[in-house]
Amino acid sequence: MNLDTRIKFRHLLCFLEIARQGSFARAADAMAVSQPAISKTLKELEDLLGTRLFERDKAGVELTAAGTRFMRYAGPCVQALREGVNTLRSDRHEPPLVRVGVLSTVESQLMPLVLQRLHARHPALVVSVATGPGAYLLGQLHVGDLDLVIGRMTDSPQVQGLAFEHLYSEAMTLIVRPGHPLLPLGPAAREAASRYPLVLPLAGTTIRKHADSLFVQCGIELSAQRLETLSPTLSRRYVLGSDAIWVAPRDAVRLELGLGELSELDLGVHEPGGSVGLCSNAALPLPLPAHWVCEVVREVAGQYRQGEQALPPQA
Repeated sequence: MNLDTRIKFRHLLCFLEIARQGSFARAADAMAVSQPAISKTLKELEDLLGTRLFERDKAGVELTAAGTRFMRYAGPCVQALREGVNTLRSDRHEPPLVRVGVLSTVESQLMPLVLQRLHARHPALVVSVATGPGAYLLGQLHVGDLDLVIGRMTDSPQVQGLAFEHLYSEAMTLIVRPGHPLLPLGPAAREAASRYPLVLPLAGTTIRKHADSLFVQCGIELSAQRLETLSPTLSRRYVLGSDAIWVAPRDAVRLELGLGELSELDLGVHEPGGSVGLCSNAALPLPLPAHWVCEVVREVAGQYRQGEQALPPQA
């Protein structure tokens, strides 16, 4: 059987939208069709491929191993076709565009330095930045909606099938406001730490696993009063106005620690650190603007590895 003549573009669009949304209902809304129509189209594709692409449960749908393999090719295929059509329709003077997914681990410090240096070298470059949990951003990378994802993500199952380049290792740290009651206690603060509010990454994220590991090493029970967020801005504001303890990636607070605006709580135990890296879809050639981003990210990451302070942007 020649599958090339049986599998239609609508099958691929349906498959990718279900993978993107994690739900038949949301995929149907996004495509402006009925849910039975979505289910029928997917059933046709699964019959043609002779395998199940999704596992269904009350919480939604998840890709099977076969579905994950298929997405490695379906996403770039659809994205390449869209880009080919756009080259015929768009203005030839349209500025270059790169789409980057940025995790909270690099949002506050590394990415602003990268963007400053990028725009110093490429004044017409448009950088579209998406933020959110690693699983979401890697899913966007799989289906071709992003060119790159930058951050700490190696523990995420969605990284399978993608190309990951290690940039530097970064540990989690405990952050409080200057003058916090626990600061003078040093390691003895472990016994009292559970009585204070906590600021933690969202449950289920890669960075949350590292945060939980740090508390296990310190022998501290999680406080019942918690703020769970991936927003460095919200976390920073909350900690500065309260006695909360923020379990943060060092990059998120590097500048404030150097200026003395935030303080590091030393409990005598340090999280070993996770791999911050650059992720791309190996099944789809990187556009030239994405190569520009990779070049600058590697430069700034090299300074991090050498322990240098953040430098002004350079051309």
